[in-house]
Amino acid sequence: MGNSLLQAFIDWTGKIGLHYEFLASGYEAQIWRGGFITTLYLIALLIPVSLAFGLLFAAMLTSSRKLVSVPVRAFIEITRNTPTLVQLMFSFLVLNTLVSNVLGGAQNNPLSPFFWVVAVVGLHVAALHADAIRAGIEAVPEQTVEAARAIGFSRLEILRFVEAPLAIRASLPALVNNLINLVKLTTVGNAIAVSEITYASIMVWTQRDNVVELMIVILLFFSAINLAVARIGHWVEKRLAVPGFGVGS
Repeated sequence: MGNSLLQAFIDWTGKIGLHYEFLASGYEAQIWRGGFITTLYLIALLIPVSLAFGLLFAAMLTSSRKLVSVPVRAFIEITRNTPTLVQLMFSFLVLNTLVSNVLGGAQNNPLSPFFWVVAVVGLHVAALHADAIRAGIEAVPEQTVEAARAIGFSRLEILRFVEAPLAIRASLPALVNNLINLVKLTTVGNAIAVSEITYASIMVWTQRDNVVELMIVILLFFSAINLAVARIGHWVEKRLAVPGFGVGS
């Protein structure tokens, strides 16, 4: 049943000038499917990694201790002011080489290209999250903070139970925009041979010369994922809205 539907799709698209015959080739179809799975896996890892580090960086940015806030501010400025691809190439070609040298050779280095994509893209988007959440923290009314302090909350408790929950609600639109950008940034992995969807597609179209067909699917694939991210973000935004504060009414 599945094979007949696949062949019907290949025949139908062939009639309108699109060539998806590679889907009937086990090897090439497997490479392509692997690319889809790798991209989805990257997205599933990067979203929580970026949010967790974004919240941590935001908390450090709002610290009154310069020893804590200044290094994070410097990291954020460097990260958001340089291209993600440059950061990835620097990390993979320079930092990864240094790690290999320290460990006695590349064969002893446990850090894979996949790791560097998660680390670089995750921290890059975390830097964007951090400024959005920091702005949300600073937007919390001083009266609210004073009330928490009056009932005995420590500085950490105020951040955890008062400022962070309100800040995240206020910064959700910006966070969702950052996550949409994160999905698109997974494509930089092809620069260091991480077999995500664009790299897998390049492997196929160098053999088949069907760039148009694969680019159509890639465009639709990322459009569908980011539409889902945007709709889920909008739903969360509505669910967490606080009347009279930040978003919602």
